[in-house]
Amino acid sequence: MHVPVLSVIVPFYNVEKYIGPCLDSIAAQTLNDLEVVCVDDGSEDGGPAVVASRQARDGRIRLIRQDNHGVGRARNVGVRQASGRYLAFVDGDDTVPRDAFGRLVASLESTGSDLACGNVMRLHRNLLVPSWAHRQAFARPRKGTHITRHPLLIRDRMLWNKVYRRSFWDELGLSFPERMYEDQPVAMAAHVGARSVDVLSRVVYHWRQRDEPGASITQRSLEPGNLRDRLLSVVQTADLLGRAAPGLKPAFDRDTMDIDMGVAVEAVATMGPSADPELLDLACHYLDGVSPQAWQSIPFERRLQVHLLHRRRLEELTDVFAQARDGRLLPEVGRAGLLRRRWHGRHPSMPARLSDVSGELRLAGRLVSLEWRDGVLHGVGRVALGRFDAARLRRVRLCVWLQERGTGETVRLSDAVSAPVWEDFERDDGDPVAEHTFPFRFAFDPETLTAAQLARHGHWDLRARLKGHGLRLDGRVAGPRWSRPLVPEPLRLPGVWVVPVRMPKGAWGLRLRTPKAVIGSCRVDGGELVCAGKISDAGDGEPVLRLRRRSDGEEMYFPVALEGREFRARVPLADIDERVGDEAWWEVLIDQGRPLRPLVRTAERPVATVADRRFLIDRDDDGGLLLAER
Repeated sequence: MHVPVLSVIVPFYNVEKYIGPCLDSIAAQTLNDLEVVCVDDGSEDGGPAVVASRQARDGRIRLIRQDNHGVGRARNVGVRQASGRYLAFVDGDDTVPRDAFGRLVASLESTGSDLACGNVMRLHRNLLVPSWAHRQAFARPRKGTHITRHPLLIRDRMLWNKVYRRSFWDELGLSFPERMYEDQPVAMAAHVGARSVDVLSRVVYHWRQRDEPGASITQRSLEPGNLRDRLLSVVQTADLLGRAAPGLKPAFDRDTMDIDMGVAVEAVATMGPSADPELLDLACHYLDGVSPQAWQSIPFERRLQVHLLHRRRLEELTDVFAQARDGRLLPEVGRAGLLRRRWHGRHPSMPARLSDVSGELRLAGRLVSLEWRDGVLHGVGRVALGRFDAARLRRVRLCVWLQERGTGETVRLSDAVSAPVWEDFERDDGDPVAEHTFPFRFAFDPETLTAAQLARHGHWDLRARLKGHGLRLDGRVAGPRWSRPLVPEPLRLPGVWVVPVRMPKGAWGLRLRTPKAVIGSCRVDGGELVCAGKISDAGDGEPVLRLRRRSDGEEMYFPVALEGREFRARVPLADIDERVGDEAWWEVLIDQGRPLRPLVRTAERPVATVADRRFLIDRDDDGGLLLAER
């Protein structure tokens, strides 16, 4: 009987839409000598028929049916049926790059390691983006390492971006708990129990983020049963690390306190005093073993809520959670200590031992208004210490300046004493929240720039510094991208344009440039983006308008009407690829065989809703046209 090199276990349940592409990606692997053990966990859709049709065409695919008992049992059944020398797992809604298994198995063959793992991309419809959980751990390859020598692997808690040596799997006696979140304890046990591990920087797995409401376990994270299984996995993994790899537990606790306990807080705060005592027991059992350092690793706001959960003060937790959600939780920050000055947040429910916020204070600067008046750029802004009440600071020194990237040269804009005031601030969602801020204002005359500074066509960042009472904080001045103030129009000087700009994440600055194309008008008309302007050199060919998505480089092209050096283009907004995730950003270029980044002269910043899609027409960090969807 032939023994395949690799057995791929594919549990699936109600993923008719995705199981075909999943199996096609496995069948197309460069490693041909494999078997695919598909375990239907009682699907109620057409998924089993899709698998059966693939099975009829490919003898490497097998189909096993069971009643709905959960993915843990389905995986255990698959492992028992597997005969390969190596094991891999793929969820039925994900896909695998063509050379993934070949690379992982080849690595194990060359090093003799027990386990090989690789990088991961999140799959949002047709867009691949890096997985935050894997980005750092898999930044560069490492052969024959171990999680104790490469502790960033503590975030690699998923099962499916790996190939396991079957003899190692059996020797360790690995099996899956029959519940949700069953993969974390197994993945961590494999990492800890392996003699050596190969880390590949190449992407070996595409982890799908599904759109359907309630389609995945994580989308149902607040359900009591879901939370119970999540906490059981947390407790099981924490106990494993405490016994077998205590040096890794602090890193595990830092992530768990931030992510898993954040979910627990939200779920329990929603349930209120009626929360299941068993859930509280599980959370408190875990929290009893968390070190003071891990407690301090999470922000004050989250720390306070987790503390109330730990102490089972559920009514207070519900109230504090609502305050934090609505932006009303603003603890006063003050200084403590004689020899070693530290900063503490003050809240009646927070014990002093958990109140240190010294490493958490950040300067959060934003503009309230920015406009040209008689050739001078006037700005009004605020800085805050994050979500804290700064009344105890009373008066501080506040300096604002422009700093050129590359050279580090600075232009001071203002330097004055400032006292904190309360004001309402509009969040990204449009809701106002109170904020304790230190005001500033400045006036910048571009004529004060030297000839050398103008000639460099540099990029200048707007920065601020708060100093006083032993505290010194620096930061960039930013603000929500979709709210006011508007980005002012560029100002023309001899030989150069001075362009106020705002980065995609909201940071303000100035850009000096000499464009080869200029957009003089930009508006939305009948669901179309209409822009017109001039090109310095019309050239011989017909130009096109090119949209390039920043996240992945995806491009779309639209015709341009050219008369002499004047151009006009229309972009049907409903035809643009739908956004994936919270926002999508498209740079707009004029393509004449070479890309031209047109400068937008207009101060207009239209927001339009087309076919239930919301678009913002803005300027990017180079003064060019930027189309955003949110």
